[in-house]
Amino acid sequence: MILRELLDHFNIRDEFPEYLYDQTFNKVFLDGDLTKLENNYKIAVTTRQNVAHQMFLRPDDDYPLAILSVLPNGKENGMKFGRSEGDVKYIKEL
Repeated sequence: MILRELLDHFNIRDEFPEYLYDQTFNKVFLDGDLTKLENNYKIAVTTRQNVAHQMFLRPDDDYPLAILSVLPNGKENGMKFGRSEGDVKYIKEL
């Protein structure tokens, strides 16, 4: 699944950097719960393996898309995508 499909699925019409629209993500987010606060969105879902995944969409932020996963043992895994292709920060830098 690419971001463009996810945005369509949740009817999110905000603008994001062009390169992000074709980024691939786990389709588990399609089953997530969407919350919106002002101009920011969060899609959260917990899998059958008890892994909590969250996608944060902040169209006006320097890092408009972030993914955070929390494993059952409490360890976190994630990354943030910047405005330019290749500008990515991993969980250890968050």
